[in-house]
Amino acid sequence: MNYELIQYTFSLHEVAPYINWLYFFHSWGFPAHLGSIAKVHGCSACRNNWLYSFKIKERARAQEAIKLFDEAQHLLNTLDGVFHTHACILLSEGHSEGDDIVLSNGVRLPLLRQQQPDEDGICWCLSDFVSPKQDTIGCFVCTTDQGMEEQMADDEYQHMLHQTLADRLAEATAEKTHEMVRRQLWGYAPNEQLTVDELFAEKYQGKRPAVGYPSLPDQSFNFLLDKLLDFTSIGVTLTENGAMRPHASTSGLMLSHPATKHFSVGKIAEDQIVDYAQRRGIATKDIRKYIN
Repeated sequence: MNYELIQYTFSLHEVAPYINWLYFFHSWGFPAHLGSIAKVHGCSACRNNWLYSFKIKERARAQEAIKLFDEAQHLLNTLDGVFHTHACILLSEGHSEGDDIVLSNGVRLPLLRQQQPDEDGICWCLSDFVSPKQDTIGCFVCTTDQGMEEQMADDEYQHMLHQTLADRLAEATAEKTHEMVRRQLWGYAPNEQLTVDELFAEKYQGKRPAVGYPSLPDQSFNFLLDKLLDFTSIGVTLTENGAMRPHASTSGLMLSHPATKHFSVGKIAEDQIVDYAQRRGIATKDIRKYIN
């Protein structure tokens, strides 16, 4: 493998099994334990057992969770075949150089280093999990058809239902494609056999740090990924600050090293801002607006 760009389009029923319903319910303000309704068999007996496992004061809220889940499932079935999700993945040979990842085509991906050491006394950078000699690096962007999150604009409840479901479908697409990368496309874990819950718990080898998350906090990193992946090829555009449209989109890196971990870069010190701006080829004053 030297440099391979791959695109997929999925029907909603193909990615729906990878939806993390706990995050869906969280976006509606439900406590995590009520999101467990998604794991309950749909028959009346099972649902009643689930409902009456809660104290009386929680049952009304639990009933709301059942209703919301049923409406989301109905909407999924209604939209299946009308809307789709999309993924674009780049698999490239490359290596690390300090706090940068360098791809085989010479493109550099400057990264930020953790500001405070962790419990082991280490300040991590994502480049630490890429070999300085030769390795493979994955880049990705996933999204839903833009029209999906724009549906029912005149109905606040239905509009939010479409939006939150679209968000989960974009993340589910990333989960599905990452599994395909590990088992087949990159193939570094061909014998992986994980349940969906194990996928959500990230029991797989490596990690999928997304732009905007603590280890990859600079939203303008999307401009670098866009040059590699051509976001517009799957319908994603960027604002002047690097935010993605549709909002129901996710992007980032795929790293295979078994020790890859999540961490928070934290507040960026001035010396690293200057260094990072130089490595990005962006004025220091401009990079500040992205990371502070």
